[in-house]
Amino acid sequence: MIVAGFGCRAGTPLASLQAVLTLAADSRAIDALATPEDRQPLLAPLAEALALPLVPIAPDALATIETPTRSAVSLAARRTGSVAEAAALAAAGPGARLLAPRCISPDRMATCAIAEGTP
Repeated sequence: MIVAGFGCRAGTPLASLQAVLTLAADSRAIDALATPEDRQPLLAPLAEALALPLVPIAPDALATIETPTRSAVSLAARRTGSVAEAAALAAAGPGARLLAPRCISPDRMATCAIAEGTP
């Protein structure tokens, strides 16, 4: 299973999410999207457009996942180095690995990382 994990700012437009997914996925087929629970409303239109499940990730689960990226902003806000990487790894299941570290959308409103695993 290949999961695209997202981090984003409040009010992030759909176009930003689509753009960063294109950058991160690099033509990979995606099986699911994942994001923190409070960002589900922002990701729901993308999940619906792509006909993919959207996996909400609890804040406590994000904080337990080590990520290669160490963003000071993410650490302060979510207690993880990268929300996108942590969401992708959490949704992909135990033993998941990153296929692509976080990418940042051109407008800097969203991040996306790709993980592979067995949920």
